[in-house]
Amino acid sequence: MSLLKLDIHAVRNIQKASMIPSPAINFIVGENASGKSALIEAIFILGRAKSFRSSTIKPVINFSKNHLVVSAQTVQANGSHLYLGIQMDGKNLEIHINQQANQKRSDLAYALPLQLIHPKSYELLDAGSQGRREFLDWGVFNNEQNYLPVWRKFKKALSQRNALLKTKRLEQINVWDKELVYYGTIVDCYRQQYLEKFKPVFIEIAGRFLSLDGIDLKLASGWDTAKEFSQVLIEDQDKDLRYGFTHSGPHRGDFHLLVNNRLAKDFVSRGQLKLLVMSLKLAQVQLLANEQGQTGCVLIDDFAAELDVINRAKLLRYLSEMACQVFISATEANDFGDLSQIKNYKMFHVEQGTIKPV
Repeated sequence: MSLLKLDIHAVRNIQKASMIPSPAINFIVGENASGKSALIEAIFILGRAKSFRSSTIKPVINFSKNHLVVSAQTVQANGSHLYLGIQMDGKNLEIHINQQANQKRSDLAYALPLQLIHPKSYELLDAGSQGRREFLDWGVFNNEQNYLPVWRKFKKALSQRNALLKTKRLEQINVWDKELVYYGTIVDCYRQQYLEKFKPVFIEIAGRFLSLDGIDLKLASGWDTAKEFSQVLIEDQDKDLRYGFTHSGPHRGDFHLLVNNRLAKDFVSRGQLKLLVMSLKLAQVQLLANEQGQTGCVLIDDFAAELDVINRAKLLRYLSEMACQVFISATEANDFGDLSQIKNYKMFHVEQGTIKPV
């Protein structure tokens, strides 16, 4: 998958802009507040229907407009073209695919799989479990087509069970316990299968950037897997009733990145942590290509803030080998280093929300 043409309307200080990117690497240069991060953000919005810089969409919309629009013509792995479009106004969301309205977020995510690396990426390993759970589920979602309907059925059962716990009505709880166990066990199995495929790809990529022995990934299912999930729900019932929600299950799942059997975040330097997170994200894109023949899109915001000169060169070399579409922003062209070995790229300059090819 790659973007053939991108159109942006009212995303922060980009009032109206179009670009025809390279199918390979695209370098985005501009001073701070020029709009280069807004360009990266617009692509992210097109793939995920949300911003990575704001929890709500309202601050992302240009102050002089009441909604934003991002659209693109894409070419898929099989050579077919897809036209994607998203409009958001803070309350309503419209998604169009090939001029068909009322499409789902999941359809957009399948059509434009992308991974983002930015200055706060290290929080994937440094912060709470929700980000890691979402990261893992993005991979499973793109690897296993049956995962999304199973996950939705699990979430429905969880919602129903929590509603019964809040109102202390236990006469139907066994029915929803059975649903929760059935679908929750499948969710956990899909995650485990994905992590087994993912781990060797991740370890190989991490080895390109780091000299760390004993790297491992382990799934935390969200309950004590020495016991059956159904047994854990029975044992937790008094606690669940007291607090009004379900404490154990895949909705509390996580994965642990270990170095010599210790959590990486407690053991490695901040620079190494950033490289591990970068390797995790690249590995998801690489596995997607290996398993589905689908090349994802890689977005890197503030290139120089993430990496030293040596690792920037390593990353560019790796990205050029991956044969996927990449968008990388920096304040100066010099931040990208020596580009003489990069065969296929375009450079764009952003100033006051205007995007021009260099």
